[in-house]
Amino acid sequence: MTRHLLRDDDLTPAEQHEVLELALAFREDRTFRTPLAGPQGVALIFDKPTLRTQLSFATGVAEMGGFPTVVDGRLAQIGVRESVADVTRVLDRQVSAIVWRTFGQDRLEEMAAVSRVPVVNALTDDYHPCQLLADLVTIAQHRGGLGHLPGQRLAYVGDAANNMAASYLLAGATAGLHVVVCGPDGYLPTDDVVARASAIAATTGGSVAVETDPRAAVAAADVVVTDTWVSMGDEESAAQRVADLLPYQVTDELLASAREDAIFLHCLPAYRGKEVAAGVIDGPRSVVWDEAENRLHAQKAVLTFLLEQR
Repeated sequence: MTRHLLRDDDLTPAEQHEVLELALAFREDRTFRTPLAGPQGVALIFDKPTLRTQLSFATGVAEMGGFPTVVDGRLAQIGVRESVADVTRVLDRQVSAIVWRTFGQDRLEEMAAVSRVPVVNALTDDYHPCQLLADLVTIAQHRGGLGHLPGQRLAYVGDAANNMAASYLLAGATAGLHVVVCGPDGYLPTDDVVARASAIAATTGGSVAVETDPRAAVAAADVVVTDTWVSMGDEESAAQRVADLLPYQVTDELLASAREDAIFLHCLPAYRGKEVAAGVIDGPRSVVWDEAENRLHAQKAVLTFLLEQR
């Protein structure tokens, strides 16, 4: 059966650990595995603006011995000009995997339902699993290795209703982390996501919690995370969102509530003076550039894992 990565909990704890081990190995030797040698093609479809996702997947596919074929979603008009299913049946005869950065999670699920090759979620409105794998690699890199992931306390502060918060809950629980997501009322995760993450945490020794007080959320945290307050598609409500979320800005003062050796993550792009103060993201606790690099290693690991399941 063809395996896909559509959301963070598509990987079991053991499988997630295997992918993270592969990612750290790729970080040490970027060409130690070349499962796409041939070269085999990988379709990279982008319906949303992209920098890190396109760069890391295109570079990663090439380093794995493959050929990245970038598809401009605005030109392809998937679901408008042609159905998702028809596009998928064209792609899976010509490439070994499909990577899609799109809007609705339902679009990705429709593609995976008919695809004969692995489909990878490169970001949807609901989840961002590739980013979370990179973030877990970064935490392991700076907090003593994979063996020290379980038990780490991670605080996500800001818009806790977005795809990043959902993925932190699911992937963090899978890794055995103690995850706290924090935002004001109206910016909190769905009950379904919290319930699913709680069920996973019960099997891994982790925990999940939802907070509205940023200082309580960050207290004694090993890792502090935020994300942009105005995601793609939220531009019309930008002014209101900034006003609502300003008390949740990650400042030096807020970061002082975390552990002295806590690290700061942000998936980027970052807007200094909004979700994060310049002194934090440009300061000594910030590991955002390692985090951005680790997208490359994590995504190579995901593709390797999925291709080897076939």
